[in-house]
Amino acid sequence: MVRKRKLLERALSNPQNVRFQEFVTLLEAFGFQLARTRGSHHIFVHPLVSEIISIQPKEGGRAKPYQLRQFFGLIEQYNLQMDDAP
Repeated sequence: MVRKRKLLERALSNPQNVRFQEFVTLLEAFGFQLARTRGSHHIFVHPLVSEIISIQPKEGGRAKPYQLRQFFGLIEQYNLQMDDAP
């Protein structure tokens, strides 16, 4: 839990410096599940969220900052909570 919280705090403060796999960890921590992968596009769904979220890594294995901002918007819009599992 502490690691996920720290990861979230770091992503909020500096979305340009988040690895793609860390972004996937955050998505899963908030209850999103990988629905499918097509090429580099990873499609995530959430049972309480009507939108899907499609993410793909930048060169160098980083997450795209605008996709992180979209994710943060969904967290706020749907009042999603991080799970308590480590």
